[in-house]
Amino acid sequence: MNRTLRHPLAIGAIAILLLILVASTFSIVPETKQAVIVRFGEAQRILNKYRPGERFGESGAGLAVRMPFLEQVVWIDKRIQSVEMENQQVLSTDQLRLQVDAFARYRIVDPLRMYISARTEENVSNQLRPILGSALRNELGRRPFAALLSPERGQMMDNIQNALDRVARQYGARIVDVRIKRADLPNGTPLESAYERMRTARQQEAGSIRAQGQKQAQIIRAEADAEAAATYAGAFNQDPEFYDFWRAMQSYEASFLSPGTAENPRGRSSIILSPNNDYLRQFRGNR
Repeated sequence: MNRTLRHPLAIGAIAILLLILVASTFSIVPETKQAVIVRFGEAQRILNKYRPGERFGESGAGLAVRMPFLEQVVWIDKRIQSVEMENQQVLSTDQLRLQVDAFARYRIVDPLRMYISARTEENVSNQLRPILGSALRNELGRRPFAALLSPERGQMMDNIQNALDRVARQYGARIVDVRIKRADLPNGTPLESAYERMRTARQQEAGSIRAQGQKQAQIIRAEADAEAAATYAGAFNQDPEFYDFWRAMQSYEASFLSPGTAENPRGRSSIILSPNNDYLRQFRGNR
């Protein structure tokens, strides 16, 4: 023992070996990671596996023990991951070519299946990326461009997410969300043609609405005229003398109280009639 202590290099080598042994035996599993313990290429057990609804601090994170030099740890993230789809061109049912940029978010919920089928998270993303593009093309190819601007877009996203999720489960993943970042028409003639078609369609729709409004206005005006005529006729049949008097008062008002003009601001007018004129019969009373 004393001989060993007199050789610092030997002490250093022993310390390094002990550190290597401890590092190969103990591992600290963080809250954000899942661990697959692998022995000779085969998965043995899972540490800190994701569980829906688990609370922070109550998972299986912490110090873990493994067989030194025989077992390795494969770390898998428990957090939500993102897979980006490259900008792709999609043909809609109204023959419009769309430049679509989308992404999906997923989480590894079965680390053992993921390790067996894909080995790494990067491989999972590489497998999901073309499936996302295919599902997007299939869904958008069955709908017109206007569907992207309507409430129908939510149902489209659900269909794409379900199609992608069926594939993701083969790799131990679950799709959390799918979103389209951009869906634009290509610049140039296609875009201008689409704008012109949209402009023409809106003008036709406006003309149709205007024609319907004019038709409704004519119907309402005709019904109102008919109702007024019926009211006048009913009033005349009820009391012809009062009706004649009321109509005469309206005529007097229109004739004697004309609206003012620039030459005659007070609105006065002069009419010369014989006292016996029948037009002035209401002024004579019952005589």
